[in-house]
Amino acid sequence: MPSTVVMNGDRPVNDEKRRSWIEEAEGDLVVGEIEQAAHVQVEAHRHSRGQLLHARSGVALVKTVFGHWMVPTGQAIWIPPGIVHAVDMVTDVRMQSVYVLPEAISDLPDRPRVVGVTPLMHSLLEEVAPLPHVAQPTGRNGLIYKLILHEIPRLPELPLGLPFPADARLARMCRAFLDAPASRVTIDDWARDAGMSRRTFTRRFKQEAGVSLSVWRQQASLFAALPRLVSGEPVTSVAYDLGYDSVAAFTTMFKRMLGSSPRNYLKLPEREDGS
Repeated sequence: MPSTVVMNGDRPVNDEKRRSWIEEAEGDLVVGEIEQAAHVQVEAHRHSRGQLLHARSGVALVKTVFGHWMVPTGQAIWIPPGIVHAVDMVTDVRMQSVYVLPEAISDLPDRPRVVGVTPLMHSLLEEVAPLPHVAQPTGRNGLIYKLILHEIPRLPELPLGLPFPADARLARMCRAFLDAPASRVTIDDWARDAGMSRRTFTRRFKQEAGVSLSVWRQQASLFAALPRLVSGEPVTSVAYDLGYDSVAAFTTMFKRMLGSSPRNYLKLPEREDGS
């Protein structure tokens, strides 16, 4: 897939010009679209506007010093203004972004979060995509812009963020787990490798990461599983490779974290394993 950028239907522009235009454009909202091939990496950068990055197709990984966030097809990530972030394309992706002035509306989220794109927001993004940029749109277009602003703070947060502990030892262990996730590794194993008692380790990890190790590992398993599932790998293979004893156990974890089975969540075809 070629690397192209389209801003509101205008001719493609390069990435440097795109960022400059976003910063200089007038109006509460700027809307753009980008296509990138798998494994392309967008270098660390920041915007003075907040960014709602919607994965229309494919999977992207957004990285900040606060953690990593997986953005699968149909979902979005909110990136507050001023947050330095890089983006890795896990698969070929088509992404739509809405850039929002910080003062445009109150109650915008103040930290990165992956959010579900509701049917209403999906329809609004479809409607706004082909519109030419106007600083102060009026009539129906103006109402669409205003409703997008009001809906962003209402989008439901999804458990697709992966915070990293500040402690260097714990962070190294987390990165090692991401490289080779295994559900059979116990808390006692982690505590021993960290040179701590189980009680001290569990307390320290939750203080550092903001979530318990068990929740963190489930989120890490989703990070490992989603790109493979999106690329068409069978649920059975993914589940066993991640160390789950059965497809049912993996599916239970997936449902608990994302609210539906892998097949339903990603609209995968029916398989004999029933997942």
